[in-house]
Parts: sequence; structure tokens; C-alpha cells
Amino acid sequence: MQNQISNEKIVILDRDGVINFDSDQFIKSPNEFKLIPNSLESIAKLNQHGIKVVIATNQSGIGRGLFDMDTLNLIHQKLNSELAKVGGKIEAIFFCPHIDSDNCDCRKPKSGMFLEISEAFGISLNGIFAVGDSLRDLQASANVGCQPILVLTGKGKNTLQNAENDPQKALPKNTKIFDDLHKATDYIIQNLV
Repeated sequence: MQNQISNEKIVILDRDGVINFDSDQFIKSPNEFKLIPNSLESIAKLNQHGIKVVIATNQSGIGRGLFDMDTLNLIHQKLNSELAKVGGKIEAIFFCPHIDSDNCDCRKPKSGMFLEISEAFGISLNGIFAVGDSLRDLQASANVGCQPILVLTGKGKNTLQNAENDPQKALPKNTKIFDDLHKATDYIIQNLV
């Protein structure tokens, strides 16, 4: 295990608000899954630099009964298919189907999905870039030693505004901030390759 840790270059992305447009009504079908401009090209660019992309996403719509596993799989099929057209690939998708009251370990801001990623890929999470648009994304990643990156797409602008106005909602220490995944990608590549 130990010798694998230094070789893997992995970036962990949240899905809704980072790769695709978010919705307060949840993304409940492939038709509602709309990509943020340049997000797929950004993932492909990371891949071209030898960086594997993994998704960690809360999908409480399953726990709420808004959609089922088959629908989630169809949404991710659409993502993978569109991504393949630009030469990109998602290595793995980790998701939490639970709602807050389930009190699971995987729902962000808890770090269960990140620990699963660490185990699945045999990597240390220390310093791994993790991109999200909400405070819970950043907290979940920072708690296990990742380098949190906030993008201002999705809930990102509100997350930043809340952090500036409320000390209780402060961003984790050393959070990097970028307009979108496209801008964050250049920074990640400069610091990983």
C-alpha cells in the first residue's frame, strides 16, 4: 500500500454545482442534468495530465424518494457518455443516498465518502485537491487532510458570502477560491504535475 500512495494523482470533485448546474428541486432525471460550460473539458484536461478524477456527491434525493438508483445510474451514464466525447473519464463515483436524519457517516459534511475513496485507491488524502461549491463539501474534505477548493458556481457565491458574514460558516483554513472548475483545473495542474 505505502508505495502506491505517492504515485496516484487524484482530484475529488463534488457533482452538483461543480460539474453540472445545481437545483433546489434536485436533479431527478437525465433531462435535468445540465452541464456547466467547460466542466467536461476541465475533467478531460486533468486526465490528460495523468490525474484521475473521482466524484463524491450527496444524493439525498434517493433517501427522499424523489428518484431511484436506476435513475441515478442513468444520470451518471449521461455524464460519462458526454465526458467520453471530449476525451475525459471519471474513475469512480461515490455517493451518499441518505438524508440528514439517517445520521450516516457518508453524508457530507461527514467524511465517510472521502475515507472510502482513500481505501479504494490506497491513497493518503493528505493534500489531495477536493473541489466543491458548498461549505459541507469543504468541511468533509478538510477534515481528512484534503486541500479544499471552493468554486463560485452552484452554491459557491452564497457559500463565500455566508463565510464572510458569519464566523460560524467560515471556510476551512487554506481554502482556495476559483470562479469555476475550469479556473481551478489550471491551478491543480500547476501544483500536481
